[in-house]
Amino acid sequence: MKITINTTVKAKLKDCWDAWTTPADIMQWNAANDDWHTPRSSNNLRVGGIFSSRMEAKDGSMGFDFEGTYTQVIPHELIEYALGDQRTVTVTFKEADGAVQITETFDAENEHSAEMQRAGWQAILDNFARYVESKAKA
Repeated sequence: MKITINTTVKAKLKDCWDAWTTPADIMQWNAANDDWHTPRSSNNLRVGGIFSSRMEAKDGSMGFDFEGTYTQVIPHELIEYALGDQRTVTVTFKEADGAVQITETFDAENEHSAEMQRAGWQAILDNFARYVESKAKA
């Protein structure tokens, strides 16, 4: 099952792309809520390159490495990656009217409900938008 989420970010395309792909920025926005954080991130943004973000509950009770391998990268337009052998994610960036539309489509996993996955990924995407917009105003 494919799930699609999206957001509109009131910022420049370059700022969105940079915040999406720079480990120091990823550690600032990559959490679904304030109880979680990303204490470590690495990113080799090229086809065949690997990214990894350590996502943890701030109280230390849970954590996991979110990692994948890039299968397609078109700067400022498209990122595709594989999560293991069976799941894929596609992220598109489209600039229009002084904002950037970001759309993510991903294969659902079998452990959590589709609605829970949609809500979690959307919360992270919304956090990304808030982060980039706050940086643009600074």
